[in-house]
Amino acid sequence: MKAMTILYEVHDGLYVNMTNRCPCACTFCLRQEKDFVGSADSLWLEREPSADEVKAEFDKADLSKYKEIVFCGYGEPTERLDDILEICGYLKQKTSLPIRINTNGMSDLINGRETAPDFKDRIDVVSISLNTPDKDRFYELTRSKFGAESFDAMLRFAGEVKKYVKRVVLTTVATTITKEEEEQCADICRKLGVDYRIRPFE
Repeated sequence: MKAMTILYEVHDGLYVNMTNRCPCACTFCLRQEKDFVGSADSLWLEREPSADEVKAEFDKADLSKYKEIVFCGYGEPTERLDDILEICGYLKQKTSLPIRINTNGMSDLINGRETAPDFKDRIDVVSISLNTPDKDRFYELTRSKFGAESFDAMLRFAGEVKKYVKRVVLTTVATTITKEEEEQCADICRKLGVDYRIRPFE
């Protein structure tokens, strides 16, 4: 079932669903299991909303109810990077809520250029799916259309984008990797100078 859920609630965040496009086909992706997340009945879009449509949805929302705004949805947000940056510029004039983006870290590969500087003054927190400390295993899990080089590109992006945003977090999902692998992930994050978070399987 396709709908036009652009904004939806998860816990105390207001989430933004702008695309169903993604260069990955992760073996563990939620969208293979169900259509709904949080307050949304379906995150499958009948078409991609324009930047103006997204702004209009924000104009209708009571932002005082939320602790953060999160670009996430059933797709990779950086597929719409230019539109997201425009919307974030608009939001920064409306609210002091922090803005987070949940990403696979392949923005540079998707957009064919170095994108980290674009995040300055637009995005406050970048959360990147690390998934595993191993490059080959990362490719097996994500099945990225960019191939095995995706892992290095993701880490490179993480190291660059931290120069422009307040916080960068690399995440893995609890129960999907061993304690030893979690230690290796923590080590990768220490070397990059970013935070590491083990998130619950939703």
